[in-house]
Amino acid sequence: MTDAPVEERQQLDADEAALVARLRAGDERAFDDVVTRFYPSMLSVARGYVRSRSVAEEVVQEAWLGVLNGLDRFEGRSSLRTWVLRIVANTAQTRGVREARVVSISSLRSESEEPAVEPQRFRGEGDPFPGHWWSYPTDWRTLPESKLLSQETLDVVKNAIDELPEMQRTVITMRDVAGCDSDEVCQTLEIGEGNQRLLLHRARARVRTVLERHLDA
Repeated sequence: MTDAPVEERQQLDADEAALVARLRAGDERAFDDVVTRFYPSMLSVARGYVRSRSVAEEVVQEAWLGVLNGLDRFEGRSSLRTWVLRIVANTAQTRGVREARVVSISSLRSESEEPAVEPQRFRGEGDPFPGHWWSYPTDWRTLPESKLLSQETLDVVKNAIDELPEMQRTVITMRDVAGCDSDEVCQTLEIGEGNQRLLLHRARARVRTVLERHLDA
């Protein structure tokens, strides 16, 4: 990711500092602005740890209280959004409810060892062209836009994401749904860039496989 020019970074830092000052002063308009901008990302992070949207919304509400109570301790070492998302992740991890799912290092490792694409989709060693696709993935550029953007297709994608392992679901939701960059994901979930990239690749590959079956049907 290319760094922003120094002048732009300084302006962003100044704008964020002003926003934090307004929040600390109890400016309701500043709070409404932050809620509008951050809520989708916060909900995405929460959904990575709990399956129920209602429980995720409860996590976000609890996290907002943590944000308000902790504003005086915000030191600006990360962006405000990254700091807020970290509070959401911590809140979701520590909730004492059955729906909460804490991800261990061993589960992260087992996810990273899974094949991104089902092995049976490739030709075996006894084939004249071992390792090649049995049938190549569909070129979606040839499909009607109405089919790609239909509610049925969108539901297929949503359901495919919901069925992913915890960390894969969290990473793809943050990157491709909430629009977080890789640095935000790494800082929020406390994982390395390599793991983030691998988890995102495997999540996208799984979703693509499900989507191919739907579009080829």
